[in-house]
Amino acid sequence: MKNDEAKQQIAYLGPEASFTYLATKSLFPSDDLLPFSTIPECIEAVSEEKVNLAVVPLENTIEGTVPLTIDYLYHEANLFIVADCLSKIQQHLMVHKNQKDNWEKIEEIYSHPHALAQCHKYLYYRFSSVPLNRYSSTSAAAKLVSENPDRCIAAIGNSSSAEKYDLEIVQRNVHDFQFNHTRFLVLSKKNMRLPIEKSEGNAKTTLMITLPLNVSGALHQVLSVLAWRKLDLSKIESRPLKTGLGEYFFIMDVHADENDAMMKGAMEELAALGCSVKSLGTYYTYLTQE
Repeated sequence: MKNDEAKQQIAYLGPEASFTYLATKSLFPSDDLLPFSTIPECIEAVSEEKVNLAVVPLENTIEGTVPLTIDYLYHEANLFIVADCLSKIQQHLMVHKNQKDNWEKIEEIYSHPHALAQCHKYLYYRFSSVPLNRYSSTSAAAKLVSENPDRCIAAIGNSSSAEKYDLEIVQRNVHDFQFNHTRFLVLSKKNMRLPIEKSEGNAKTTLMITLPLNVSGALHQVLSVLAWRKLDLSKIESRPLKTGLGEYFFIMDVHADENDAMMKGAMEELAALGCSVKSLGTYYTYLTQE
């Protein structure tokens, strides 16, 4: 993907060979990619203008939304989505090559919490007595295994991390469901759009909406505002406001451009109903591969 600007610096959830790295590399093959250890660090790097853009995971077809990403965008950062991308996720069990003949006696397994959850059934039936250790990313787990050749431990991650850290894949595709994809967001401090080339070409806008308190049928009213305008709502999800039990904000993905007359009218009507409405921008979806 090319941009009109000069070579950019792109933050991503690292280290190198993580799923986020692969998505970022696919989108920005000619830019400088900078790994960060956590999602908040990636987001803060953009907020503080240390980098131009950041790529972070948002949701997975098996495990659903990454709450940390949504919550940080709502509570901590004032950023915009300038693109999103869908990547096929293939999880493999890998060990140090010194341990390839002993892998059935694995003592511990390391990976990102979402990766472990995506492989729940496999791990339950195959390694029910083996401790599962959460790690910051799948590639960080692979790096740990590579640094401990004398320990019979394993990581779950992609084939690129196995290649990067010279590990042996002992079982492939250990995720529970074959249709396993992750959606990544490209974040910017500017409300802009990346080029439409190589994207699906359909505009999508993400809204964050807070309902007025103690108003009966408020969510129904919000949905009605979108429905009568025939605005296609592809996702709706609630997250705690962190102000009290039963208080939430909503994330909605609408297949429309925020500059369209119907979208402008919808946001004006929502504001008139007493809702707090924030648009995270209009953007296009790209497809990447492992």
